[in-house]
Amino acid sequence: MILGAAHAEPQARAEPAPAPLPLSVQPSTQEHAPAPAPQPAVAPQAAPAPKKSREAPALVYAKMSEDPTPTLTPATFLATMRMADHYKALAEAGGWSQVPTGLSLKPGDRDPAVAALRGHLVMTGDLAANATHSDLYDETLVAAVKSFQARHGLPESGLVQRLTVAALNVPASVRQRQLAASAERLMGSKFPFGDRYVVVNIPSATVEAVENGAVARRYVAVVGKPDKATPSVETRVTDVNLNPTWTLPVSVIKNEIIPTMRKNPGYLAKNHIRMLGPGGVEVDSTTFDWSGEKAVNYTLRQDSGFDNSLGQVRIDMPNKFAVYMHDTPSKSLFAGNVRFHSHGCVRVGQVKEFAAWLLQGTEGPNGAGSAWGPIEIESGIATGEKRDIKLVKPVPVTFVYLTGYATPDGRAHFRDDIYGLDTPGTPAPSAATDVVTTGSITPRAVIKPARAGQPVPSTADLTPAAQPIARSRPAAAPAPKPEAVRQAPIARPTPRSAPREPDLLPPGLVGPRG
Repeated sequence: MILGAAHAEPQARAEPAPAPLPLSVQPSTQEHAPAPAPQPAVAPQAAPAPKKSREAPALVYAKMSEDPTPTLTPATFLATMRMADHYKALAEAGGWSQVPTGLSLKPGDRDPAVAALRGHLVMTGDLAANATHSDLYDETLVAAVKSFQARHGLPESGLVQRLTVAALNVPASVRQRQLAASAERLMGSKFPFGDRYVVVNIPSATVEAVENGAVARRYVAVVGKPDKATPSVETRVTDVNLNPTWTLPVSVIKNEIIPTMRKNPGYLAKNHIRMLGPGGVEVDSTTFDWSGEKAVNYTLRQDSGFDNSLGQVRIDMPNKFAVYMHDTPSKSLFAGNVRFHSHGCVRVGQVKEFAAWLLQGTEGPNGAGSAWGPIEIESGIATGEKRDIKLVKPVPVTFVYLTGYATPDGRAHFRDDIYGLDTPGTPAPSAATDVVTTGSITPRAVIKPARAGQPVPSTADLTPAAQPIARSRPAAAPAPKPEAVRQAPIARPTPRSAPREPDLLPPGLVGPRG
């Protein structure tokens, strides 16, 4: 939605196959450790039929790196600038040789292309310069490939296949541009790191809880899709909301609810969405006149509950973009290697554990001496009551867009430029605002995220879709209504790792497409 997960899990239906993403951002089942050899068949033994479990299947999350080094520290800007200079020298010296696009290697293989692979990994520091030179894909080279895969956010399988080859064949000049553009986006930041802070790197689709200079826990995230970009933000987490309600924004009411209600007047009631008039008086949506657009003047609010679009937990972080972090009923998306599916907000896997980390030091539900742990949070949710828990000390949080960055150990890390912000001349996608919650934040007009070299946008930078992003900060002006500046979706390929989200509100919220 921001819109973070306004959308619940879409129902399966036949659709044309979407255009593929670049190879380096597509999910793959190829680059994982080989499956164990099949065991000899054993004659089946008669046994009683097992009882069907009533428990929900275990959640599956994409594997996260266990590297304790944070993506962003006070030293990241200078380290990234220096690394950009280093890669510029590599590019000017001719860069590295390409490896064959169809190359496939497993430990013990021999191939003439191994020489080019060794040369690349020596240049990038993944392999020692004095390593043995041969065409054998040996254990030392496998370890170097795993190091390369870790730096590029790929499964650390040690297998050289499609995704790894695609990342290897990105020219040094492109990597240099990623580093320089990312450093530019960090320029002028005044983020107050402190002992505890949170980093969301949008291209990585991860959330890092950083404590005393190390990652205490890294969480899988789902961030904005290319035409609903998650914006860069620097703010503080102030509250954790249990059992949040969801107030539908005007754009959704106008473009989706009104057409849907004309066909099926029972949609809102079926999905626990109340219609509130002046003074908060509830209106019967089944008898309301939906022939016009008067509904945009009413408040439509979805009751809290397991199927609520924000899930059961919302992380409140006041900011001008009206984005935040939250739970979601669409948890299957956390399993994918490509996680660009939201409408701008950040959905967090294992969000209850994350909330417990944020609430460390905050007095628990049982008074002095108690704490908010995962069990206490579950108990609070089980009451069904909406509860806002204020952090005893706000935690700094930043959403950054780093496609290339360097860590203090001298390693360069790269992620795909999913929003196209590194390429000069490419229009930056807008950050749509499709989700707000009761009384906490209000919808804002679309604000385009800053491109490299441009000032951070303010409400004065709002422009219609056909106009370019302002290069200088103009005088402040009243923000127009959100629906007045909503941009048409940018034609972008849809990742294949998960079902495509529908444009209408999803099944489970207002029902299937009408």
